[in-house]
Amino acid sequence: MTPRGEAGPPGLRWAVFGLAAAAFWLAFFHRVAPAAIAVELQSAFGLGGAMLGTLAATYYVVYTVMQVPTGVLNDTLGPRRVLTAGSIIAGAGSILFGLAETAAAAIAGRTVAGLGVSVAFVSLLKLNANWFNERRFATVSGLGATVGLTGALAAAAPLAWLVTLVSWRRVFIALGVASIALAGAIWLAVRDAPAGRVASAPIPGAGRWRQALAVVARNRATWSCFWVCFGMSGSYMAFVGLWAVPYLVHAHGRTVLEATQHTTLVILASAVCQALVGAWSDRIGRRRPIILGASILYFMCWAGWLAGLAVVPGASWALCAVMGFTLGGFTLTWSCAKEANPPGYAGTAISVVNIGGFLAVGLAQPFAGWLIDRAGAAGLSGAAQYAPGIALLAACALGGFVAALFIPETRCRSIWVDPSRQVPGPVPGEPPLNADGRR
Repeated sequence: MTPRGEAGPPGLRWAVFGLAAAAFWLAFFHRVAPAAIAVELQSAFGLGGAMLGTLAATYYVVYTVMQVPTGVLNDTLGPRRVLTAGSIIAGAGSILFGLAETAAAAIAGRTVAGLGVSVAFVSLLKLNANWFNERRFATVSGLGATVGLTGALAAAAPLAWLVTLVSWRRVFIALGVASIALAGAIWLAVRDAPAGRVASAPIPGAGRWRQALAVVARNRATWSCFWVCFGMSGSYMAFVGLWAVPYLVHAHGRTVLEATQHTTLVILASAVCQALVGAWSDRIGRRRPIILGASILYFMCWAGWLAGLAVVPGASWALCAVMGFTLGGFTLTWSCAKEANPPGYAGTAISVVNIGGFLAVGLAQPFAGWLIDRAGAAGLSGAAQYAPGIALLAACALGGFVAALFIPETRCRSIWVDPSRQVPGPVPGEPPLNADGRR
């Protein structure tokens, strides 16, 4: 049999993709926005470094907690229901954040927004698995990640410029209204899978999600992917999502606008890479060499920040460009996780791996803030004050490279084998695998 193909009208297939990607765009905007409005938030609520890190990190904490439930909900209820509910919740949280008068209210609003958008990406990948050919999964998922990254681009320099014209509060209230409108469009237009499609169908039975989670968690390949995400995605989001702008301003004398231009470059380079890396991997039929090469080059960028290369004219721009371009390699871990686990458990497998990045940033943002505050209290300033925080993120990046050494090569197809039978394992709703691992 041939690999699982595409079904349904192409127009509907891309409409489903577009609406899910729009939800992920909102998720990325919320993710990165605190860096661009850090000064405004500190002024509005009287926040120090540690408290600012806590406010930003609440998004990631709830995002982390929700990843496994999101995978389970996608595999049981289906992504249409999950995305609709998530967009409504995200809209309510964004409005609450925009109306907040105290730090506690702002934290509550960001937490609710994080809860809502936490379902976006896993739902997008689940829809991709249902609607697209399995040999195009990495390509389409990379495209979805690129769409999401344009939300991060909008939340960098454009947002920094926009809040000089209108209040940041109005921006988030408007974003909340748009999110609720998107929920209506998703409910009306999105379908979980093409008519008649059974592959990657929702898992039946009240206890089936426990089986799915147990199978995924027992798979060592899942955890190597998890730790790559932890090291690479976590350090990136902690930096670009909060600490890059204060670091460049206070350690290297950049203006806020120049600093946000640096973060924009990182995001833009990452967007370009993520649009290409999935297609490149699918074309050559390999995952592991790309992940390994990207992870070591990404860590070397962090070594460059620690070595003080940013003082060399033009070097900070080069570091940002290379950092963003190499970051895209970690996105292949989603494909590896899907291909190393039962196809019917794709949502659960991807969600477990996705926890890594958000757990890392949820821990790293406030801890880096604490290290920076502690260095400042010890009388350090400038680059010396920020060095402990940057070293923490560099250590995460190094851990990502070490984990990449244990990533299995899937050759862009399902390699899952039932360990109890040592033959391609049956999954409810899935046709059996041929000897070459294809359907």
